[in-house]
Amino acid sequence: METKVALIAIIVSDKEAAARLNEVLHESSEYIIGRMGIPYRKEGISLISIAVDAPMDKINAITGKLGAIAGVSAKTVYPQKNC
Repeated sequence: METKVALIAIIVSDKEAAARLNEVLHESSEYIIGRMGIPYRKEGISLISIAVDAPMDKINAITGKLGAIAGVSAKTVYPQKNC
């Protein structure tokens, strides 16, 4: 199956969501290339970026599961086709 490289941007505004967020990421660990998290204490949020290499349906499923968690926003960015 063809895979795509993508970046999932996550903003966590509720610390209580961290456990569920980590569960989803653990379930998807085979597709994760790398992860970077930055706590922004001034605003009380965390900014997380997840680099993935996975089939498009898996990327969409991961982003959907993350976005469904209360206190979490998630969006996916894909590279331009003509890079």
